[in-house]
Amino acid sequence: MITEILVRGLRMEEALKRIEALPRDNLSEFGFDPFGYSPDYVRKVAPFVLFFYKYYFRTLVFDIERVPEGRVILVANHSGQIPIDGMMLATAMMVEPKKPRMVRMMVEKWVPTLPFISAFMARTGQVVGTPDNCIRLLERDECIGVFPEGVRGISKTIAQRYKLQEFGHGFMRLALQAKAPIVPVAIIGGEEQAPSLHNSRTLARLLGTPAFPITPCLFPLPVRYRLYFGEPMRFKGHPDEDDQTIERKVKMVRSAVQALIHRGLRERKNVFF
Repeated sequence: MITEILVRGLRMEEALKRIEALPRDNLSEFGFDPFGYSPDYVRKVAPFVLFFYKYYFRTLVFDIERVPEGRVILVANHSGQIPIDGMMLATAMMVEPKKPRMVRMMVEKWVPTLPFISAFMARTGQVVGTPDNCIRLLERDECIGVFPEGVRGISKTIAQRYKLQEFGHGFMRLALQAKAPIVPVAIIGGEEQAPSLHNSRTLARLLGTPAFPITPCLFPLPVRYRLYFGEPMRFKGHPDEDDQTIERKVKMVRSAVQALIHRGLRERKNVFF
């Protein structure tokens, strides 16, 4: 009943049709792919996710048509204490392009240890970011989403907002191995959804999490999300190149993401509008 009210009252029919058009390849007789992704589950939770995407965060998307077909890696900045930035990016790829696509966001290895959340992540297509998982998905010409800042991204305080932390090298080695283009993405809004005043390492150790940001917000603020997609970047080389060579390529992607962040901050007039 609640789902029907959301769909009809908020005019989500067209968006849901696009989500229903997502590929249903590699599914078992039970409706799951080898990673636990379930298109039927995504369809069930879609109205609630679309509510936040369209009406709560009022997401604006720029240049999403730059994302090429076939295998591709989306590289974005990371923020917030809960992965709303990843959810907004994945939703944008489902409802905004001419051809809806599922983004397989790479999550930290500790996520599967979380009760309830781990099952939700798997059913909605998120995958533990191991090299083997990434390569398997790229070889199926899927769209991968990565946050190379990792835990450093979600550990940032409000004073560090939109200042990119160091990027890991793993995504670049995977791109070279799979010969996949990289599309830089800037996510504006996530840094203010629940401003972090302090990252408590003590509480993080007690709870077994890599970070525990302290925020005064009991619920994410209704900031306006803005997603900026850059031009595809194609790199040549071997995945086993030395760290210094890989680092130069990683810095090019990091600079592209930072440039998009600067553009987004210049263009927005207000955090909430």
